Amino acid sequence: MDSTFLELTKLLPRWVDIENVIQGEVEARYILKTATDYMENFQSKGNSGEEETRYLICALVDRNWERIHTGHFSRVPLNTRKIYAIGCYFKIFFLLLESSSPAQKELCSGILDEAQLLGSMEDWSELKVALMDYLDKGRPENSGTLPILESLKRISCTCDIPQLEAPSLQEFQTKCFQAGQPTLLLNTIQHWPALHKWLDLNYLLQVAGHRTVPIEIGSNYASDEWSQQLVKISDFLKRQFGGDRSKSHQDIEYLAQHELFSQIPALKGDISIPDYCSISKEDPPGAVDIKAWLGPAGTISPMHYDAKHNLLCQVFGSKRIILAAPEDTENLYPHESEFLANTSQIDVSQLDLDTYPLVEKVKFYHLLLQPGDCLYMPPKWWHYVRSEAPSFSVSFWWE
Repeated sequence: MDSTFLELTKLLPRWVDIENVIQGEVEARYILKTATDYMENFQSKGNSGEEETRYLICALVDRNWERIHTGHFSRVPLNTRKIYAIGCYFKIFFLLLESSSPAQKELCSGILDEAQLLGSMEDWSELKVALMDYLDKGRPENSGTLPILESLKRISCTCDIPQLEAPSLQEFQTKCFQAGQPTLLLNTIQHWPALHKWLDLNYLLQVAGHRTVPIEIGSNYASDEWSQQLVKISDFLKRQFGGDRSKSHQDIEYLAQHELFSQIPALKGDISIPDYCSISKEDPPGAVDIKAWLGPAGTISPMHYDAKHNLLCQVFGSKRIILAAPEDTENLYPHESEFLANTSQIDVSQLDLDTYPLVEKVKFYHLLLQPGDCLYMPPKWWHYVRSEAPSFSVSFWWE
């Protein structure tokens, strides 16, 4: 048992840290009290009680995995997600006690990813980062060669909204934020290392290929054929970018709206939060949500709106975007379903005026988002997004 692993065990949750999290959860309280007691004494007691404690922890993880997957994710109690994450940490610990082989570390890395995706880990960020570093050490490189994408040359095209060339903070605040004006911000992120580093898909493969992420299957989340799966990034990259997709019957897959940079901090070093996101009506400004959007040509986000300020930044590839103002909400036929209430029923790429006659009243704004540019969208502005080429975008949402 190496010294680094022993140091990791000191970061595991103690009973005093989690007792209040699991009030009213009799089963979880018993199991996690047993686990934390074991942890406090495991070096002196040897293997005594290890097998039983490991069994209980695995049962706790399985039980809360089932609870998380019952009903809609947004309705899962936060405590259930916290218990799941804490259980996963202890499960990883017991697996590493068995073995620290590369295969065992790979298994633990997958469990850690699921804990991040399904659980709530904000209270244990130091442990999460330390554990990621430990599991990644000595990892063999991902095999296989992916293409290096060509940087797209800027093209001149119609833009129905104002355009500003890398505006100052003051100019953005006055002309965009305070005015509630969607604006195309040209050449705003040219300083990001991501603009050239991420074109080499082998770089993404090496840095992130072993991590598990949620992938959307199908080009449009509002369609009946759409689904989601947890997939290793290496498999996703190889399927979507590794061959000639024009001759392939492979489904379109999309890494969409995912907090990739909290999961893989190494990639966060290739970008920076634009200063524009510091402008807020709140004092101090709220947190900035950072989301990743990676996929082949043809991915679609149907007409929808977001409740926060949105800065959509294009790293590589390009996206056709259609906007509509909040005032046209009733004319855009939002879904009646609670979970799609912010999404329109219409396909703005092929308007059907017979079925949706009110859409004729809507004023649409068209633009092309190109590498190095950002699109600012005020809250509740409707937007439809289609990738014209293999594409990586990063969005920043803030209050």
